[in-house]
Amino acid sequence: MTPENLSRRAFISGAALSTLALRTAGAGTLAPALPITLRTPLGSLEGEESAGVRVFRGVPFAEPPVGSLRFRSPVAAKPWSTPRNATRFAAAAVQAGAADVPHSEDCLYLNVWAPAAKGSYPVYVWIHGGGFVGGRSYVPIFDGTLLAEEGIVCVTVAYRLGVFGFLNLGPLLGSSYAGSANNGLRDVMAALDWVQQNIEAFGGDPSRVTVGGQSAGAKLTDILMGAPSARPLFRQMVSESGGAERVWTAEQSAAVAEGYGKLWRASTGDPISALATAPAQSLIPAQTQLMQTWPHHFPLRSEIDGSLLPRLPVETIAAGSSRGKRLLIGTNRDESAAFIGPHPEHDADAVDLGNMRPSQFLDVYEEYKKIYPEMTVEQRRIRALTAEEYWIPSVRVAESHDNGGGQTWMYRLDFHEGSGRLGAFTPHSLELRFVWEHPSPQVANAAAEAALARQMHDAWCAFLRGEAPAAAGLPRWPAYTPGERRTMIFNVESRVEANPQAAELRLWRGVL
Repeated sequence: MTPENLSRRAFISGAALSTLALRTAGAGTLAPALPITLRTPLGSLEGEESAGVRVFRGVPFAEPPVGSLRFRSPVAAKPWSTPRNATRFAAAAVQAGAADVPHSEDCLYLNVWAPAAKGSYPVYVWIHGGGFVGGRSYVPIFDGTLLAEEGIVCVTVAYRLGVFGFLNLGPLLGSSYAGSANNGLRDVMAALDWVQQNIEAFGGDPSRVTVGGQSAGAKLTDILMGAPSARPLFRQMVSESGGAERVWTAEQSAAVAEGYGKLWRASTGDPISALATAPAQSLIPAQTQLMQTWPHHFPLRSEIDGSLLPRLPVETIAAGSSRGKRLLIGTNRDESAAFIGPHPEHDADAVDLGNMRPSQFLDVYEEYKKIYPEMTVEQRRIRALTAEEYWIPSVRVAESHDNGGGQTWMYRLDFHEGSGRLGAFTPHSLELRFVWEHPSPQVANAAAEAALARQMHDAWCAFLRGEAPAAAGLPRWPAYTPGERRTMIFNVESRVEANPQAAELRLWRGVL
């Protein structure tokens, strides 16, 4: 089954989230790798150097979250005394599916690509996507070699997924586990703290750290903007198909925990206390059932706990939690085309919502027929669902950041491949091929894709260096303000547009 025929729940729970972007990506042909040893504050690492780029894989940034540390906040990695092999990626976090790679509860590792030449380089910390239940830090498209060649230290990080990182175990295992729904978020913060303490050994500048991600990784980035204690850990943010809505109140989080507990007991016959010691993989079947049956999509989420997240992140952002920082944020025009098919069983009623109830959505959707009468039913559904899950939440983050004293650049990717059903759309994950510069040679308009990939990659690199995003052949990209909403529209011929989708935006004001 191809991604375009999957519901979003099946797409995510099958750990296939990046299929669209990864199907043509590869690491390329590299010069022979030579061994290299690097001394860090925690101990020596044995990595590899090739063509002026040093690579260190599977570097621990926290103690293994196993045994007594299961469901607990991450604990900083302890120093080691003998050189540590850093030539292999560590296991991915425990998750459903994705049987082609090893999984382990011992998953808190990161990977570093750095220029071999001495310097004090900007740092890009990348958070992978996967609906908070899937994905990993080391798929080929996230190879940081190109960034290192551009003079940027690239760090890709892992974090606990599913019930291990985004379920509040307090109602099930006792008050000492309260707040465990934010452990995945805390894992990313622990990785960022590791960067602050260790990245100078790799040639990185801890004062010039950009944190960014795509899909769930972008949502975590946006949520971090609203976590006051994360403020010292980074200076800039990149958000690709994100938003900061993916959080629960304490009451909602507790309800999800109770729901999971019932499924766990029913499927295993074990007492709730066994969650703390049961084999890690045995927790996944009940998680899968929860994903399939819970009335809201993505039941495993971070939580407004009153401390790490004091309130809804966009409210904290608007109050200044990201003041003075720079943000590059945007979406693909047709994100939801990756998740819904051309012939829904119930037309507009067959919806895949991330942030609101169907009744609320259908009231807004009815208005789409008036502002887009030329679109087909499928096109209108894709546009409306994209707005609900990605575009409107991203606009809210951008406007909150601006109101809170930050600077923002907004984009929208409109480029489409030109062949196949999805060839007429710009689906979720497509931008990864462009910003990581892994264009596909197999699409109908391959030459145009390669040219745009070079431009978008260069614009991202300029931003990571602390400059305004820019590239040869692109029009000047002005900063975004809520009044003019100037947005870079990436396409075969890119353009800047003021107030794009203005009529559509008016439909959503005050809805989410």
